[in-house]
Amino acid sequence: MMSSDAASLFSQAREWAAKDPDPATAAELTELLQLAEEGSPAASQELADSFNGTLQFGTAGLRAALGAGPNRMNRVVVRRAAAGLADFLVDAVGEAAPGTRPRAVVGYDARYNSDIFAEETAAIFTAAGIETFLMPSALPTPLLAFAVRALNCDGGAMVTASHNPPQDNGYKVYLGRHAVERSGRGAQIVAPYDARIAARIDAVGALESITLAADGWAVLDPSVAADYERATAALADARRFPSRDLRIVLTPMHGVGGETAVAVLNSAGFADVTLVAEQAEPDPDFPTVSFPNPEEPGALDLALETAVRVDADIVLANDPDADRAAVAAKDPDTGVWRMLRGDEVGALLGAHIVARLAAGPHQASGSADELGTGEGAGVFANSIVSSRLLSRIAAAAGYEHEETLTGFKWISRVPGLVYGYEEALGYCVAPDLVRDKDGISAAVLIAEMAATAKADGKTIFDTLDELYLQHGLHAGDQLSIRVADLGLLDAMMNRLRVSPPGSFGSSAVETFVDLAEGSGHLPPTDGLLYLTRDNTRVIIRPSGTEPKLKCYLEVILPVESAAELPEARQAARSALDHVLGDVREALGL
Repeated sequence: MMSSDAASLFSQAREWAAKDPDPATAAELTELLQLAEEGSPAASQELADSFNGTLQFGTAGLRAALGAGPNRMNRVVVRRAAAGLADFLVDAVGEAAPGTRPRAVVGYDARYNSDIFAEETAAIFTAAGIETFLMPSALPTPLLAFAVRALNCDGGAMVTASHNPPQDNGYKVYLGRHAVERSGRGAQIVAPYDARIAARIDAVGALESITLAADGWAVLDPSVAADYERATAALADARRFPSRDLRIVLTPMHGVGGETAVAVLNSAGFADVTLVAEQAEPDPDFPTVSFPNPEEPGALDLALETAVRVDADIVLANDPDADRAAVAAKDPDTGVWRMLRGDEVGALLGAHIVARLAAGPHQASGSADELGTGEGAGVFANSIVSSRLLSRIAAAAGYEHEETLTGFKWISRVPGLVYGYEEALGYCVAPDLVRDKDGISAAVLIAEMAATAKADGKTIFDTLDELYLQHGLHAGDQLSIRVADLGLLDAMMNRLRVSPPGSFGSSAVETFVDLAEGSGHLPPTDGLLYLTRDNTRVIIRPSGTEPKLKCYLEVILPVESAAELPEARQAARSALDHVLGDVREALGL
């Protein structure tokens, strides 16, 4: 006999299938329902998860697997999100600038259904009275962030799941002009805007009450991409950093960044760019990688094989929506190609931008009204889980530095920002153009930096070593613990709060900060920070986008000469291994 819970679930599913505007997901749901009714455990589990509550709109917008049901990404969920966002924009602009018609721009990547979700969003915005612009094709996320500012819009929606698996899609929201305070214009939403928009989405009535205009939005001319390409290529400073002798291998990882990235690099003077042929075109199945994220093991294998074949100087990789950039090069000590950690690239870019600012008025980033005046004007920033090396680089050059919570929605809001990064391969080198991480503009300055080093007879690893000699060897590592039950994350965090570790790597903990309590410069967030007597730092926090507990480790060792670097690297690795062991023990693993 069927339980009341099962009967209720099956009833919800049948009602959804009957009203679903997408015949494909309606058919999939009907088939899943039939299998569940026949007793399939797998189908029953999938059905239960699809209807297990409503997909929550948060500071990352929406992101989930495609499929039918309120806990999946589909046309029903997107229509409700677009209607709620439209209501928010109309009211926010009405309060800030009465009589002003709101403006919004919608972009999309090449994942399954991205174009459909974007066009329906444009139709709903238009029906709500918003002057709406739709991107002309599948384009990178940074181009949408650029358009929010360039078109003087109040809001922007980008349909993308970034580097998630092929079965996922998502919905990022940006605010601008009249809808948000000055420092957040063109940036992703943060609190309290996420909660306000979520409340509007919750208040949306029945699906049939959502109006979609048949037309009336403007499909942007491809010149919007040309404007971005021109502005981004102009970041390169050939007068003061003239070398362009660099052989580059580039992979867009089956995403939408390839054509734009090549065009920008070529316009900036880097003519020798080889695309990884197997990954050059957008493909929502991501057939050559198990996970389309440059950070994942094996993701760069084809790029590295291409680099060896063409004798490249550097590999540049973008994730599928091109808001992140990865770098690989041949390590002169080992002769082996390796990918640089995000913190390594973050420090190298930071030092290069300091050099650009010191060279004269052609600045890497920041507009005059944002930077202020005077020597050292402007702020460098990184997330709290990123390396402390950038703060030392900035201080040595006379610049201010700020730490923020994890995520570019926070980094991009730092007043006076000239450069910001986070260890997860995100870099903002031109906040006046794109107030978000941008893997294409970052690629331009990475190439400029690498070509400059090559012209001086050095590699980027030599440049990194010079930073270590000046500021100390900063070595980091991570431990990610994936869980099937999200309740385990709370249990592990509670264990650490109840029984805090007394030391890491044989060094006593001198500072312990429960980040959930907030501080004078950071809003509350679920995380724990430990700083030991020998300056080892450990940060432990639940992931904001995946069922993972993430642990970030960093040790700093002083180095007096280049001859000491090999031994210092070994000592740092040993220290990190000891700290990793202590973290596992503290978590009860």
